[in-house]
Amino acid sequence: MNKHNNVNQAYQISYAECEKMKDTQEVLIIREKLAELYESEQLWSKAAQMLSCIDLDSGMRVIDDTFRLSKCVQIACLYLEDDDAVNAEAFINKASFLVSNSRHEVLNLQYKVCYARILDLKRKFLEAALHYYDISQIEKLQIGDEYVLGINFLDGVKSRNLYLDVMVLHYGYFLHVSEIDEEALEQALAAAVTCMTLAAAGPQRSRVLATLYRDERCSKLMVYPILQKVYLESILRKPEIDAFAEELKLHQAEKIASSMIYEDRMRGSIDQVEAIIQFEDDSKDLQQWDHQIVGLCQALNDVLDSMAKKGLPIPV
Repeated sequence: MNKHNNVNQAYQISYAECEKMKDTQEVLIIREKLAELYESEQLWSKAAQMLSCIDLDSGMRVIDDTFRLSKCVQIACLYLEDDDAVNAEAFINKASFLVSNSRHEVLNLQYKVCYARILDLKRKFLEAALHYYDISQIEKLQIGDEYVLGINFLDGVKSRNLYLDVMVLHYGYFLHVSEIDEEALEQALAAAVTCMTLAAAGPQRSRVLATLYRDERCSKLMVYPILQKVYLESILRKPEIDAFAEELKLHQAEKIASSMIYEDRMRGSIDQVEAIIQFEDDSKDLQQWDHQIVGLCQALNDVLDSMAKKGLPIPV
């Protein structure tokens, strides 16, 4: 019997049936195994719902505060794979009551990553940027020979991984490393720059932009040219904006496009039904403006030359 048939048979135990089961350690294991099967089919919300059946307040010996924290974070991460910030936030809020007393550094870090991603999805870009930047500054965390896994910052299975232990997520298998991946911390820094670029203007945004601009690590990022121009308040040309938009997630691209169209800094339209953003080419207008500036400067030089030939004083 192939794997697909096994999975289909396992799905016959529905969420409702699972909810009626009396909580025992054996049932807990069954729920976790079923959740793994859902994950293997990339049915992230189904897996999260299966795990949410577990009564974390039961008196089973295996359920302590670390277990409760790990399950809340795991469920939140699974919902985030479906960009479901509402349900993810519900479990991260539960985890917030446990994380303050947790000494499990990698689990605490995983909580921080989930929280930052929730803020990002909710378009709270300033707060998300601050949390991403906080994560990016974590020093190399040695975790010995623990079994660890990848947790994603931005695009689910497409993005790089921040290696943490505790549970299996996204891929369904363990990785074995001895420290947090440096590339993942760089990705957190890039996420901070992106979110801060998208954040609404204000004093705090300006202060954090200055901090990011002075951070030597940012100069190595692909998004650095955008950071530089935004910080220096230089004009962003359409090709630069297009290149930046290609790296954004849908909820981020819609935010920057709508802001720039509304503020008349770019011409375009947004079709929310079809999830399409169209930009009008403004290169001809920019070229015409450039020619007008050149013409004005040339005319001014001609006037000054004429005054000099006639011996008239030239104001400085």
